[in-house]
Amino acid sequence: MSSSENSGAAPQRDAQQEQEAQQDWRRWHEHRVETVASPYGPLSLCGTHWLADHPDGRIDGVPGQWREDGKEVVLTAAAADGITVDGQPLDGEVRLGADRGPIPESRVGAGERRLVVLSREGLWAVRDFDPQSAARRAFAGIEAGPYDPAWALPGRFVPYEKARSIQVENADGRSRGLGLAGEIVFAHDGSEHSLHVAVEDDGSLWAVFADAGSGKNSYRFRFLRPAAPAVDGAVTVDFNRAVLPPCAFADHFICPFPPPGNALSFAVPAGELNKQEK
Repeated sequence: MSSSENSGAAPQRDAQQEQEAQQDWRRWHEHRVETVASPYGPLSLCGTHWLADHPDGRIDGVPGQWREDGKEVVLTAAAADGITVDGQPLDGEVRLGADRGPIPESRVGAGERRLVVLSREGLWAVRDFDPQSAARRAFAGIEAGPYDPAWALPGRFVPYEKARSIQVENADGRSRGLGLAGEIVFAHDGSEHSLHVAVEDDGSLWAVFADAGSGKNSYRFRFLRPAAPAVDGAVTVDFNRAVLPPCAFADHFICPFPPPGNALSFAVPAGELNKQEK
């Protein structure tokens, strides 16, 4: 092989790798749109009803009577309410725990709707998911920046000596604890930056962040979910896969706002930017 042939091999591989990365990102983006638009995706959430706000157990627009009883919720319904539990009509009373699985597999239904039992910080709620929601009918896609390999930045995960919890405001106006386990540190435009992150059960990371374009060129904040770091802490901070939080699609989610220190000084035009409507 001549030297000229050999010198051209590496750039060709780099171009091929970039093309594969773009195709992989496109598949990821298309899957995200399909997931959001699915019958029980975030667009179908029509209400989060805290039982403490309904002492009589009656929730406007939600059939049945719901009351909390210690570590369970008691649901009472008549046959005329049209409620099913585990696929069977309910005419009487049933005790329920919090739903943990996918929305379509939640125990309580009312026609196509799924009435999901939620427990958060000792409080009980019922979430109403309706495939016929106005938000789902109006959805036209997710605006996203074009894939740019320059926004896939090398970084490192620096764990805290001890995990911590800080109070941050949530999208519903209440403050709640946000668990954090460390920071991801990365460089952009010659300067070092960091984001406080949580560690998920599978070892992957989760950051809630804002940037200089938030609220103007993109939604007011976004989520970033880097894969689990390597043994030496190496991690890729890929802003191409920044995602909109659930509350960008429905007002009834209680997403946490970015914790102090997670507002980047530069704009990030990559990743998901805004919901599109018809």
